[in-house]
Amino acid sequence: MTQSTLLWFRSDLRLQDHEGVAAALRSGRPVIPVYIHDEDIGQRPLGAASKWWLDRSLRALDKSLRAHGSRLIVLNGASETVLKKLVEAVSAAELIASRTFEPKIDAFDSGLAETLGIDVRIFNTHLLGDPTQIVTGEGHPYKVFTPFYRALQSHGAVEGHALPAPALRWPPAARWPESLDIDELGLKPALTPSGLDWTEGFDIWTPGEDGAHQRLSAFLEDGLKDYARDRDRPDLDITSRLSPHLRFGEISPHRILHAAENHVRHRAALRDDLEKFRAELAWRDFSYNILQQQPKLDTRNFKSQFDGMAWRNDPAGLRAWQRGETGYGLVDAGMRELWRTGFMHNRVRMVCASFLAKHLLIDWRLGEQWFWDTLVDADPANNTASWQWVAGSGADAAPYFRIFNPVTQAEKFDPKNLYQKRYISGFTENRPSKSGMKQQKFERNLFEFAGISSSKSQQVSRLIVDHAEARQRALDAYAQMKED
Repeated sequence: MTQSTLLWFRSDLRLQDHEGVAAALRSGRPVIPVYIHDEDIGQRPLGAASKWWLDRSLRALDKSLRAHGSRLIVLNGASETVLKKLVEAVSAAELIASRTFEPKIDAFDSGLAETLGIDVRIFNTHLLGDPTQIVTGEGHPYKVFTPFYRALQSHGAVEGHALPAPALRWPPAARWPESLDIDELGLKPALTPSGLDWTEGFDIWTPGEDGAHQRLSAFLEDGLKDYARDRDRPDLDITSRLSPHLRFGEISPHRILHAAENHVRHRAALRDDLEKFRAELAWRDFSYNILQQQPKLDTRNFKSQFDGMAWRNDPAGLRAWQRGETGYGLVDAGMRELWRTGFMHNRVRMVCASFLAKHLLIDWRLGEQWFWDTLVDADPANNTASWQWVAGSGADAAPYFRIFNPVTQAEKFDPKNLYQKRYISGFTENRPSKSGMKQQKFERNLFEFAGISSSKSQQVSRLIVDHAEARQRALDAYAQMKED
């Protein structure tokens, strides 16, 4: 039987600018692309919104592969068991995969060649560099972003490049192994208890490699200009919205920078915007550097002194925050944007997270879990590292005494209330989208949440906590923690 090369897709659901794809095609053997749905191999199982994205991204990948005369083999179960059977079934000579930089998967990969008895090659297709190799002069990992970023630059990692497009026709397999239908993975989220499809608003997104490139083109054309100045404005269409595409590896960070550098080459006025965007992209690498240092980042404080923090047990406050019924416009708009679209502007994410952890003194882990389940870009490193940054328990964290004022944040970053109106009152600006995202009309009943009536959900919520009192309570709690 002719030997084949197994190409194992994980968080790298693309064909272009993919070193593993290029290596598999260079082997000259038939290539068997495979995706294994294994909820136990990673740091944690995917949340519901991420599963929604994965469902569509897998379909897009399979469509792309079929255009090259190939197909995606979809399997379910424990990766080791599935791979052993597959290696024998297709007479595999080697396995090629991408490194996820999740510590649990790294450990699995380290013994994979011995387990399978074939060559295993692992490529970095996910990050700008290898964060485990970005260390201080004393050989220690970085805990502060700025020196980490400088070191990443010194390694030449923060530069754009792209591989040639893969061959049009792939070497055909003599016989394709059996595959599940993607529907059999059960990735589509369940309806709410009131029977609503809470992912209905996700149709603004186009998961898959083609969607990623469309999103990048739209950003470079209309969003990069003034990015350095206006990226914190949720009322403006400035941010790239590439995060879910990056999370699932539908586009590489180097390809993004390559396209951005080409775009700016003859536009000197955009260079500051590009450099700020470059630095923001590098935060992904920094977050994975933190995850390598604390593999249980979603459950354990990066700074152990926060283990003594006296979080409040406040189910009503947590529920009001989740529903977008805190009475603070920017917080409520952000939480409703999240529920409706699977996304939230980064500045608003910080304000919402700060409100939960500091205004309400609710354990950051409860907020992080909600984001993990409702964000289409929920990432095992970025999501957790960002929550701990806001709470003060993480690396390079915001100081405990920095407590975002949701009123002044709204005045500064949403001065005409356009963002708040859109997601609280169902208001939609009558203008074309600069981001290239599909337009939505938000009806007043779209904020029904698990059986809440539309009339109640549209009432102006009273403030569930006074800012000044909450701020002082948080300062007292943090001070007490530091003394204990």
